[in-house]
Amino acid sequence: MNKHPTLQGILSQFVGNYAQQHSISPARYKVIRQLTACRTPALGGQFVHCDSCDFQQHRYHSCRNRHCPKCQQKATRQWCEEQQEKLLPVPYYHLVFTVPHELNPWVQCHDDVVYRCLFAAAWHTLKTFAADKKRLNGELGMTAILHTWGQNLSRHVHLHCLVPGGALLTGQPSTGGDSADQQPEWHPAKSHYLFPVRALSRHFRGKMVSALRHAWQQKALPRLTPADVNQTLNTVMAKEWVVYSKAHLKQPDTIVRYLGRYTRKIAISESRICTVSEHHVTFDYKDYRDDKDKQMRLGGTEFLRRFLLHVLPQGFMRIRHYGFLSNRSR
Repeated sequence: MNKHPTLQGILSQFVGNYAQQHSISPARYKVIRQLTACRTPALGGQFVHCDSCDFQQHRYHSCRNRHCPKCQQKATRQWCEEQQEKLLPVPYYHLVFTVPHELNPWVQCHDDVVYRCLFAAAWHTLKTFAADKKRLNGELGMTAILHTWGQNLSRHVHLHCLVPGGALLTGQPSTGGDSADQQPEWHPAKSHYLFPVRALSRHFRGKMVSALRHAWQQKALPRLTPADVNQTLNTVMAKEWVVYSKAHLKQPDTIVRYLGRYTRKIAISESRICTVSEHHVTFDYKDYRDDKDKQMRLGGTEFLRRFLLHVLPQGFMRIRHYGFLSNRSR
């Protein structure tokens, strides 16, 4: 019986040809090396033996790399169990902040800078709307998860944000009260979609463009020319950006499923890989243009090229907590 194709097998099969056609950065080479060695003798392991039934087995060490589909399954379960204990008994909102594809060349050159600007712009947008006295007039909480891929492994940088449905108010204490003893008040969100999407989108666009322009002025984007910067930022400012906002989630199990779906996910799960031939890889994907499930056939080296687009900068935190969900506030 043929085994189901694995990402590990694809990397091992095509990395030689890929290396002949493309340069591989040290960070990406490290990912390839660790994923191909995961749960093999290359990483060592233990020999397990049962004295009662004479069962014996070699168990090899995992690579624990965050881009590894084998290792992330267990990490996802553990992370979701931890987060379930921290869930608040309130509805949650799911929002998605997407970077326009015109900025993809910037990501190719300076991915860490663009990703940091994305986190900062999304949080500034939500924080500003929550602090508005006409809205929630308080401090919001947010868990943000960076994804860099589309279903066909193309570059599609976006941020999934899970937000508890309300804000903490730390207003003035009542008469005779001590501000130090004043307990924050919970102000629940009333809207089905938290905040108006068009207003959110335009504010986010402005903050993201401002953050990128500031990064350029601070010489954090040295591989871009002044012409690149001005032309690209003028182009994206002229476009309408759309922040996706899903109606609030009320059930804790639904919220946990969302957490599991978006947190420790990698660019492609092995369940989507259909076949691997001598030169090609075929995998399932969803085409959101017509909302249909399809299959895509790529050359092995092209599959590797697309997969490696989504290797994160070393040490970059792709899951971050803000506001009253930040570590300092817990």
